[in-house]
Amino acid sequence: MLTTTTKTALSTIAALCLAASVQAADLGQPEGETILTISGEITTTNAGATATFDQAMLEAMDTVTYETETIWTEGPQTFTGVLLSDLMELVGATGDSLAATAINDYAVKIPATDWVDGGPIIAYLQNGNPMSVRDKGPLWVIYPYDDNPDYQSEVTYSRSIWQLDRITVEK
Repeated sequence: MLTTTTKTALSTIAALCLAASVQAADLGQPEGETILTISGEITTTNAGATATFDQAMLEAMDTVTYETETIWTEGPQTFTGVLLSDLMELVGATGDSLAATAINDYAVKIPATDWVDGGPIIAYLQNGNPMSVRDKGPLWVIYPYDDNPDYQSEVTYSRSIWQLDRITVEK
């Protein structure tokens, strides 16, 4: 016979396991090559303690397109991707900042105050085309520089990391 305490403990464990599996199921699993891994202070995961995304998973989210000039390109460019704020909401980010890291381990800090509507996107298309590693891809943090003069600063430019492949949400 199981005691009431044991039954309660088993029920709690079962509920936690179910919640974890539902959480992972809601996010889905990458079917292609993982191009972005998010870890740290997040509540929604699909690979252990991380949330992993392939190109198709990002493309399935609501997209945003910015036409803007950058200090790294010639003339106006069109960038399409997902709002950083939407991505942080999807993974249940609870931190104060994130460490965004590139393929070559270059890293920048992006404060939670930048995770806003009309803020940066994680771009996966430039002028309608996927970005290769040689062309600053496959992911590039892009702010709407032309739409907001506050984004035309060295601080913001320094946060515009390209070849992004990892985000760690930090307290």
